[in-house]
Amino acid sequence: MLPPVVYQDSALLVVEKPAGLLTVPGRGPDKQDCLINRILPHYPNARIVHRLDQPTSGLVIIPLGYEPQKHLARQFEQRQVHKRYIAVVAGRPDPLEGEVDLPLICDWPNRPRQKVDYTEGKPALTRYRVVSHDEAGTRMALEPVTGRSHQLRVHMMALGHPILGDTLYGTSETISASERLLLHAASIEFTHPRTGSQVHCDSTPVF
Repeated sequence: MLPPVVYQDSALLVVEKPAGLLTVPGRGPDKQDCLINRILPHYPNARIVHRLDQPTSGLVIIPLGYEPQKHLARQFEQRQVHKRYIAVVAGRPDPLEGEVDLPLICDWPNRPRQKVDYTEGKPALTRYRVVSHDEAGTRMALEPVTGRSHQLRVHMMALGHPILGDTLYGTSETISASERLLLHAASIEFTHPRTGSQVHCDSTPVF
């Protein structure tokens, strides 16, 4: 099934990836159902330029062809793509907004987990802002300045407020609080690879 398309022209798509779906194929026949394989029958020149974790839902840019892919890849490398995520975390973060600046590296004995490593980790910066509180937890707006693997998930855990439903970085209590990871790529803004105009897309989480 083709995922919902929120933006479309001759150069690219922006689609909504559902939670639980891989962005690209994994190893083995049971991991071939993924975002790009659902798109390719409809758009044979579709390519991947960035990914979301399997349990994360939300917006993904799909370039249509090599030139748009190359242009967008450069924007990601130069941190010119602006993304905002919505998450529900455990507890009540204080202060209500701030930054988490902690270097990250793969925790090889426990991969795919990542970990904070002040010696060999790569720089990772997340800006956060509290949106609202309820009995379940705190709704947060998260802006990754860098794009490290699992960055938002590790940074929220390091802040002492893991994302609900996070089976890799949560506690037994926060894991059981939700059947899915409550993390959604809600907004993305970038420069159109052909026109040079700004493209801004939004998506509302279903949690």
